[in-house]
Amino acid sequence: MTLSTQMGDRLIRTESAAATRRALLDEAAALLDRGGPDAMTLRDVGAGAGVSRGAPYRHFADKESLLVAVAAEGWQRLGDRLADLRTESRRPPKDALRAALLEVIALSRRQPHLYQLMFTAPPGDPAAVVRAAQRMCDEFLAIVAAVVGEQDSRRCSAVLLTGVHGAAGLEASGLLRTDKWDTNADELVDMLLAMALG
Repeated sequence: MTLSTQMGDRLIRTESAAATRRALLDEAAALLDRGGPDAMTLRDVGAGAGVSRGAPYRHFADKESLLVAVAAEGWQRLGDRLADLRTESRRPPKDALRAALLEVIALSRRQPHLYQLMFTAPPGDPAAVVRAAQRMCDEFLAIVAAVVGEQDSRRCSAVLLTGVHGAAGLEASGLLRTDKWDTNADELVDMLLAMALG
């Protein structure tokens, strides 16, 4: 066997492993969306992804490590979206900030189980989730800094993220739709911005 044949075989195996991992993550996210973490097993993920029974275990030690990877991807996608908002040249900074907060609300509505997973301390080694979440926070901090300046950006970012997370949670619980409050998370985002930015 020639060196180029060996390298080609290795590349094919690497690509195949990456495709299998991608299929497992996609299927895990789909199962999570349909029924939450309790409705998901590694066996179900493997079957839904169309891979062998042992394939999930070659990529993930257990269900918790798969959930950590799914949560990290959720943070990455949210961070990517905020990066897009931050770099859109035609969008005024205040509009980018509002859009960023509404992205958090949209995620909580579109994928409530993923959202809850992302905001839950991961079991085991949280390093991948922490890195992805920190990147999202960095993007959000840059968006806020463009509106309020560097000096006030950290505290303002913390207040805004805390507020939007609370609004998402209250909306998910149904509490905002009661006669007592009669509002929604979008309205709360606008009120939060008015209070935070003056």
